[in-house]
Amino acid sequence: MKILVIIYEFPPIGGGGGRAAYDICIELAKRGHQITVLTAHMQGLPKQEELNGIHILRIPSLRKEAFRASFITMLAYVIFGFWAGLKHIRYNRPEIMHSHFAVPSGALAWMLSIITKTPYILTAHLGDVPGGVPEKTDKWFRWLKPFTHFIWKRAKRVIAVSQYTRSLALKHYPVPIQVIPNGVDVLQKNSPEIKINKPTQIVFAGRMVSQKNPLFIIKVLAQLKDLDWHCTMLGDGPLFNSVKDEIAKNNLQTRFTLSGWVTPEDVVNQFSTSDILFMPSLSEGLPVTGVQALANGLAFVVSDIGGFADLVDENQNGFLIDAQNTDAFVRALRNLISVPDLLMKLRQASLTKAKQFDIVQVTNEYEKLLK
Repeated sequence: MKILVIIYEFPPIGGGGGRAAYDICIELAKRGHQITVLTAHMQGLPKQEELNGIHILRIPSLRKEAFRASFITMLAYVIFGFWAGLKHIRYNRPEIMHSHFAVPSGALAWMLSIITKTPYILTAHLGDVPGGVPEKTDKWFRWLKPFTHFIWKRAKRVIAVSQYTRSLALKHYPVPIQVIPNGVDVLQKNSPEIKINKPTQIVFAGRMVSQKNPLFIIKVLAQLKDLDWHCTMLGDGPLFNSVKDEIAKNNLQTRFTLSGWVTPEDVVNQFSTSDILFMPSLSEGLPVTGVQALANGLAFVVSDIGGFADLVDENQNGFLIDAQNTDAFVRALRNLISVPDLLMKLRQASLTKAKQFDIVQVTNEYEKLLK
């Protein structure tokens, strides 16, 4: 089957949604499908590339930062993508398109479908749903939302990556929505051997933006100076310098490592030597970093929001905590750092739960829909 994947953020650009799409594309290519990805270009990247059986076409988008997309760069992607997409469909005749994110990718898929009659399926990741990431997208949806109904209605199938994303989308778009979670390679590799590190290794992975709440991490860990821990924060973004300053303000420079922008492979490597995923996010769909943390057997101390509820069984492989409850985060981390047997129990439970999110099972569901 010839499949045109439309996604404005694709590795190494963007965050977890792009990585989720990448993993699905690789698995589909392994099964003999012809996968072409139409994504945004950024300086330093090739405009065309063959990668793991995937043909990648990168089109002009005016994008300058890997971790941040502006409204202008999204609009440029749709405009330039329309002509590139028409050309590709004319000469290659894909049977179906798969759009990741309703905005802006879904707008491009809708336009191409109108002109060429090529059907598309749509995967929503949260930030493309009104109210999903209010601090980032509410100002856009105030005037964009009336135009987005056409995107959701024309899609042959609509998928959400978590139950939370589905329930939020249904408040705005009365269309059938199926949940297929993001996945990682779980069953095809040997489970990691779990050992508790000394000091306890805490890890955060995500963009340094208000949605991810990175400054809260320093606030919490500053109250645990008496315990033996080290925290690695993976990622970059507009709050990077503020995080660095807050660490210095609390005299915690030797207790933190700030990596800056990293590749997905770097994230997995860090997870393989970590114990606890600490993510006090204010909103999440189904974070790929969370699924990767499961596959590496990490205990979860995360906000009780969005897709984290799909990843965490309370008191079994982690704790779901109100994003504003500093004391609850401090207690949970203190318990895990102070009681290695409890930490080991939660980590082993994460490994077991990871099997629900294997990329082979996830791709099986997508392949059924695409066919």
